[in-house]
Amino acid sequence: MAGGHAGAVTDVVPPEVFWIRQQMTDPSVADPAARTHETLAELDLGARVTPGQTVAVGVGSRGITNLATVVRATVAHLRGLGLEPFVVPAMGSHGGGTATGQEAVLAGYGITEAEVGCPVRATMEVVELGRSELGFPIWFDALAAAADHVVVINRVKPHTHFEGEVESGLAKMLLVGLGKGDGASTYHRAVYDHEWPRILATVAPTVLADVSLLAGVALVENAADETARIEALAGDELLRREPALLADAREHLPRLPFDDVDIVLIDQIGKDISGAGWDTNTLGRKGSMHEVDPKQRPRVRTIAVRGLTPGTKGNAMGVGLAELCRTRVLEEMDREATWVNALASGDLPAAMAPMHYDTDLELLAACSTRSGLRDLPAARLCWIRNTLDLGVLACSTAFLDEARQRSDLTVLSEPVPLPVDAAGNLPDLVPIAGD
Repeated sequence: MAGGHAGAVTDVVPPEVFWIRQQMTDPSVADPAARTHETLAELDLGARVTPGQTVAVGVGSRGITNLATVVRATVAHLRGLGLEPFVVPAMGSHGGGTATGQEAVLAGYGITEAEVGCPVRATMEVVELGRSELGFPIWFDALAAAADHVVVINRVKPHTHFEGEVESGLAKMLLVGLGKGDGASTYHRAVYDHEWPRILATVAPTVLADVSLLAGVALVENAADETARIEALAGDELLRREPALLADAREHLPRLPFDDVDIVLIDQIGKDISGAGWDTNTLGRKGSMHEVDPKQRPRVRTIAVRGLTPGTKGNAMGVGLAELCRTRVLEEMDREATWVNALASGDLPAAMAPMHYDTDLELLAACSTRSGLRDLPAARLCWIRNTLDLGVLACSTAFLDEARQRSDLTVLSEPVPLPVDAAGNLPDLVPIAGD
């Protein structure tokens, strides 16, 4: 695949960079397994179940810190009540929209029978629980629907596109994740006619009436991508209590340390980073594709993607939300998996191919055309591994004076030339100084 060309590589003069560490003092859970048992015990689930009953444990496809640990502890707690749990993938159309693909995604997160202590069963078959008053069918995973009870485990966080009291978390997993491909496609199509809060309000009561939702286990992560909170919610209180967890998650959201940025280089995007490939909340692009929203922070003029995570298995959702990319991103893209995800979610722009370049120097030269009157050496640049990993990052010298004056930032190095090799490329991942 031929990439674009922004002038000879030898003509491009990149900025010098230095490394900084953001001071992140958010709380973290010292023992996630113990906390999971503790919070589940507070629900006294034994009073609501009969030994020998089956429990479908819905688990999603995001790169959630301590996910396998929490799943294993949840399974152990359920087994301690005499129940028969099994894990089901609750991930809509992810994994290429196939049962084997979704099992493989879970295995990549260490969620296998050997690791979590119960079978993992996957199907894309759904049953219809009823119809929403808005006119569409309500789909639910066939294996989960046949179980005596359901438990869902997920991270609660702001959604990358829509806003509401409930965004990404347990309720969305219950509807969209366990709705499998049919449900994900239906609900995302419905968003074109109705807002998400309205869809949730008309669908959730039917799901909760037909399915015995025993509990939801919510995880909130801090800005350092650590588990900050684990809370088990009773099924009949899930919708009432999840908004408070979302508010907590917003407070912990990682962000770039500077408000006005010309260029952000992202080493890797992927479904294990965010449903959108990269978290639009962290770069000030929620609901504002390819444009700077003055009401959000940070305000980033140009976002360039350099690669995909191994865990995304070629799903390049999110590449189209950036302005530019390396050609290798499109070469590594699994077109079928990406397009299935895009069609099911209704987010077609996220799968579109942006302008692309063979080398990083060409990519930087193209980025610099959107930096106003600053040429590339003077550009305000941030180089990050991904939108979850913002504790340490490389920045151009345009930010050096401010960084030295900030009490929440630690300058880890003096400015050095951007580490470009003879071919005009940076290392695959930004070297992290001070780690």
